[in-house]
Amino acid sequence: MAVCVGVIAKENYPLYIRCASNVEDETKFHFTVHTSLDVIEEKINNAGKTSSTADLRESYLGQLYPAEDYRVYGYVTNTKVKFVVVVEASNTQLRDNEVRSMFRRLHNAYTDVMCNPFYTPGDTITSKSFEKVVSSVIVFESRKENPFL
Repeated sequence: MAVCVGVIAKENYPLYIRCASNVEDETKFHFTVHTSLDVIEEKINNAGKTSSTADLRESYLGQLYPAEDYRVYGYVTNTKVKFVVVVEASNTQLRDNEVRSMFRRLHNAYTDVMCNPFYTPGDTITSKSFEKVVSSVIVFESRKENPFL
């Protein structure tokens, strides 16, 4: 599964970023999420110029780029909110449809956050239900060492 999940606002500032590993890697994941924004913008702009209307409705952007030890995937909502998921490159069993399923779950949880009348759009996401969905997507180091935790 994922080692980092990021939700980026339309104006390209983070609404939510959560990583599964230690503090040293967390800075690297924040950098990875932010550098992926350029690739996302490029894919969105190229899709608008060269594709049909059916492709414009496709929110899943696929693999944005492979990093040294990680693969970065992207997803854009119709309101231009961006989701970025970082996955370990050693995870060869992860298929494209499983990544799409992760993004669908994240998007549904994000929609639930937006429907909350007490949430102000543009604020950082602090919802417990959203946190629970992200926790189900992220692999934590303790689970790798002991899967019964």
